[in-house]
Amino acid sequence: MSPVIEEHARARLITDGPLTRPVPVDLRYDPADERRTVHIGLPDGTDWAFGRDLLERGLRTPIERGAVRVWPCGRTQLIVELHSTDGVEVFQFEIRTLIRFLARTRTQTPEASPDAGRTPQPPSRTTRPDAPRATRTETSRTTRPDKSAQQEEGSTQERGAQPAHG
Repeated sequence: MSPVIEEHARARLITDGPLTRPVPVDLRYDPADERRTVHIGLPDGTDWAFGRDLLERGLRTPIERGAVRVWPCGRTQLIVELHSTDGVEVFQFEIRTLIRFLARTRTQTPEASPDAGRTPQPPSRTTRPDAPRATRTETSRTTRPDKSAQQEEGSTQERGAQPAHG
């Protein structure tokens, strides 16, 4: 049994105001997970889970799956956009942080190409029981239908099912 990989990182929370602010996030990967899922734990106790391939592909090109959008921003940044009924949270990561984390996950994966031939996993969003409760209600969140996804059915971007809620 391989150990769970956890890395504490910093991301910048992008707001509609002129300032961004650094926030601590937890990156987690369990190699025993059938779907090769990565988790991004946010300071408010929210945990977003989605296929590792979403982050890997997002390092090179914009990709969208369900309520999560990922795209490179220049040579050194990666943007992760998370949608919920409460709005949108946008985080900017240093690419080198995610590359280091993803490289560690690949060393714990027994087969050469673990994600080949697998159906992409839809993102999910839950509240971590050990984290402090956010000021807003976590249990009532659902994902809004993405109108642009309906308009772009012929698009080459990947689209997945709506996230599960916990």
